[in-house]
Amino acid sequence: MSAGLPDAGLVITRPRRPCDSCRKRKSRCDMNPGDPSCVLCRFHHQECTFVEDARPRKRKSVAREEDNGPPQDEPIKRLSVLAEKERDREEGVEDGTRHGAHQSHVRDDYANLKGPSLLKRTLGLQNHRHSKFLGSTSEYEQKLLALDALKTKDEIPIGRSCLRRVNERHTFLLHPDELSRNNEDEFRDLDAIEAIVSPHGPALVRLYFRIVHPSFPILHKKVFLEKYERTHREFAPPLLAAVYILALNWWSYSSELALLTKPDVPRLEKLALKTMNDIIHRPKLSTIQAGLLLLQRQEGDSWALTTQLVGLGQDLGLHMDCSNWKIPLWERGLRKRLAWALFMQDKWAALVHGRPSHITGDDWTVKPVSETDFPEKAIDEDDEDGSTEVEKGRVLFSEMIKLTQILGDILSTFYTQRAEEEIRTNCAHGVRWLLERAKPMQIRLRDWFSQLPECLRVENVKMRKLSSTGYLHLAYFSTEITLHRCILRYLSTEQDQALILICRGAAQARLDSAMEFVKSLKPEHLQSFWYCASKYCFAVIGSFVGLLWATSSDKEDASLYKQRLEEYRWMLRLSCRSADFMERALDMLAHSTGVLVMAIPEITNSAQQPTVQVQSGSKASSGFDYVEHVEELEHGDDGRSRLSQDLSGDEPTQTSMWLDPTRSLESLQHMDPQRQMDGFGISTMGIRPGTSSFLNDGIDFVIGETGYTSDSEPA
Repeated sequence: MSAGLPDAGLVITRPRRPCDSCRKRKSRCDMNPGDPSCVLCRFHHQECTFVEDARPRKRKSVAREEDNGPPQDEPIKRLSVLAEKERDREEGVEDGTRHGAHQSHVRDDYANLKGPSLLKRTLGLQNHRHSKFLGSTSEYEQKLLALDALKTKDEIPIGRSCLRRVNERHTFLLHPDELSRNNEDEFRDLDAIEAIVSPHGPALVRLYFRIVHPSFPILHKKVFLEKYERTHREFAPPLLAAVYILALNWWSYSSELALLTKPDVPRLEKLALKTMNDIIHRPKLSTIQAGLLLLQRQEGDSWALTTQLVGLGQDLGLHMDCSNWKIPLWERGLRKRLAWALFMQDKWAALVHGRPSHITGDDWTVKPVSETDFPEKAIDEDDEDGSTEVEKGRVLFSEMIKLTQILGDILSTFYTQRAEEEIRTNCAHGVRWLLERAKPMQIRLRDWFSQLPECLRVENVKMRKLSSTGYLHLAYFSTEITLHRCILRYLSTEQDQALILICRGAAQARLDSAMEFVKSLKPEHLQSFWYCASKYCFAVIGSFVGLLWATSSDKEDASLYKQRLEEYRWMLRLSCRSADFMERALDMLAHSTGVLVMAIPEITNSAQQPTVQVQSGSKASSGFDYVEHVEELEHGDDGRSRLSQDLSGDEPTQTSMWLDPTRSLESLQHMDPQRQMDGFGISTMGIRPGTSSFLNDGIDFVIGETGYTSDSEPA
């Protein structure tokens, strides 16, 4: 039996009579040996008493039965009860659980709630109805919807449904949930989910909002807790299950849970996925929330679910600007956060699976998130050890959105079917056309990194706090690598050896910085929440090593990348002990490269390399501006490259090292540690006629017929 349910051998199924509270709620009264309180009283933090006298049972009227006979529907009711008990037995739900813990009367309409409530005017989180956006080409003519006679009405009844206008141009059609498929199973599913984790539900909710929510704020904390305090039956079943599932990853971080046995996670996941399929027929904002959270599970990656969520989000109008909609202010902020979370899911899933993105700029009018869209502030932060910083999480989420926008443009520029066909045509005789296309993306990545707030630096870790900044920096490296992969794949068509060296050197520098980042991760990073694409991002660094290895033309070069791949695998193995999801990343890398790299032919002859000068530069670099240095190769530009300080504002150092033309780029690996890259800023150097420099990660390469050990003295 699962850990979430009382063990049959350890539970006294029923004393002589139930406690006073269980008798009032007509629930099963279970007691563990040696515990003075029953399970439900302990869950509700109530005193468990056996003081009140049992109420006499009402007898049926014998005369009435004799006169009228048994009701005609009595056999049907008995069959229904038996069928329900059979379903409960199959799912492991004990008698009385469905009517037990954490339950009160479920409201049909939040507008009728007494007292203050955030939910009274909600559009996307109604408990008894679901909404669908009416597009411009639907059967509902917009000119008719805009008639003056209808403008004064908040809702316009149409049969059992109704229309709700949120502004002059946008209207939703609201349908009752009771007409949708599988609606009658919802309470039973919710009770089954609650039974699995009982009595630990409230502790798991607190754990979720301590660790997951600050870095992935797609819920509204106050709305969630308002509903949870009333009853677990107000939630979409997969959302409640998803919150519990993610919180269970940090079970040991709760002082009240750490020493207890964890609930049955596989059974909880099975229910979550089953109920997710049930509720897609009545989509609400909670449906999107549930899907996005389920995708964050260690084994939750699913292109099919991502595709469903994008379609459901469009049903809910998440692709539109809701700034002037007649809905509560908190729901506007929630819709914006949810919309951008869906945008991120679409773009990163498209990258991970190599699929076309479903969200296009032509049909996306959502405004950027602002500080006012995040209701939680630093004052709401949990002080318990192992929590996540709320303010840092807000900035992290906002910057991840900006980075994803750049990734989306890279995918649409280089990785659509039409774009790849265009690249093949234009790069048949070289990569200069491709480098020209890459320039704007490289500049945007450089600017994004240089403008990152100080609080998001990897080394900025607060004592006894978890930090999710790791997933942001890892996503940045993956975006850079995505740009470099496209260029490296077409280098075989390039005849200019100097240009090939420029591109490969930039790619190698990017690899070095990515591996240094992985090596620098601390337990505070590894134990925190990681975005769902992170497993892929770790694995793709190894795939990038394989690409550099497969495209090597020099024996020493190939040997170097073979060694780097083994080194990277070892780094991931060490990290597996601190983070379970890293094991999944290691498996992905083993499947994607383990067999394929064995087919790389061995190189017997070393190719001659152009003259190279290497400089150790600034601490921070975010990429490489290919195009300017290609132009220098063509025109022998004797001007000075632009000078950019690193993130600390210090001038870059300019220490040079001369490489013999017969030596490969492997020499870079043996530089003095003080001269190696330790960040991502850009530095440049003066160049002389006939030379060309390129920059990446604090290492400046100069290619030409004459080398210099300094700016003034020739070698």
